[in-house]
Amino acid sequence: MALSCSRIALCRVSLARYSSLSSLNSSASAPNSLPLHPRPVRGFDLPASLSTKTSTSVEPLPLTLKKMNHWKPMCLYYTQGKCAKMDDPVHLDKFSHSCSEELQTYITEFRHKCSQNLDFFMILDLEGKIEILEFPVLMIDSNTMQVVDFFHRFVRPSKMSKQRIDEYIEGKYGKFGVDRVWHDTAIPFKEVIQEFEAWIIQHNLWEKDLGGPLNRAAFVTCGNWDIKTKVPQQCKVSGMKLPTYFMEWINLKDVYLNFYKRRATGMVTMLRELNIPLLGSHHLGIDDTKNIAKVLQRMLADGALMQISARRNSDNPENVEFLFKDRIR
Repeated sequence: MALSCSRIALCRVSLARYSSLSSLNSSASAPNSLPLHPRPVRGFDLPASLSTKTSTSVEPLPLTLKKMNHWKPMCLYYTQGKCAKMDDPVHLDKFSHSCSEELQTYITEFRHKCSQNLDFFMILDLEGKIEILEFPVLMIDSNTMQVVDFFHRFVRPSKMSKQRIDEYIEGKYGKFGVDRVWHDTAIPFKEVIQEFEAWIIQHNLWEKDLGGPLNRAAFVTCGNWDIKTKVPQQCKVSGMKLPTYFMEWINLKDVYLNFYKRRATGMVTMLRELNIPLLGSHHLGIDDTKNIAKVLQRMLADGALMQISARRNSDNPENVEFLFKDRIR
């Protein structure tokens, strides 16, 4: 979605910097690489005053950002548990290894923050139109608004030729300079789901034997496409059943519409209306989850109640019931 630089701050990732990430991690699959599951992310504190107006005219967000020497792109080997350069000071100086660094927005007052019916929000923003190419999830504590942990995997298509994959990835990720990282780390969707299930089980968010939805948690997406359309499509392509935890979700655009009484067509629009700068690269999934988290954080502080907005029919999962009368169509 196009947006002029005068309306929103963009933090662009240079190809050279991500190219150096690839060269620094050319031995990412070496025996000394980290375990597949990323270490828990240190949460962020929330001090500084925040406007709580909920009218159609949304006040700019008065922020106090933690002073950082300079913005650093995320190490995308690290997000997948495969960074072999954690003891290299040059690498550590060039790349961030904390998924919460850019989310350290300090807020002192939560006068309008209300109690939520869920303990955790699982922000999901898939990438890939033909097949899923990236599966990032950011886990947010609903009470403290801290980042608890994250899960991030690049996904290797299962029904495309090598030549088509190379062309596809060059077009999608080449512009960000992360195509080499994708080729080094991408795994099939079935394996991604297996690792994701191990991750949510580790956090006591789901029990495989019982099935059903997430426990005291819900996916948060910017639109219905990710879970309503793309996940079922990918499951069919990968020859697997739709996991039961994809039966319901929160469409942040619908909550935004009903809370602020104004329509936002996407993430960039919400960021602009709330006067929040866009960080990283738009359409790089792990960066988009962070930006959606910033919108979610602001809405929680303003007093929004996050509710399930869509639910599948348990007997016929293709049928989806939308629970908000006023919603983005």
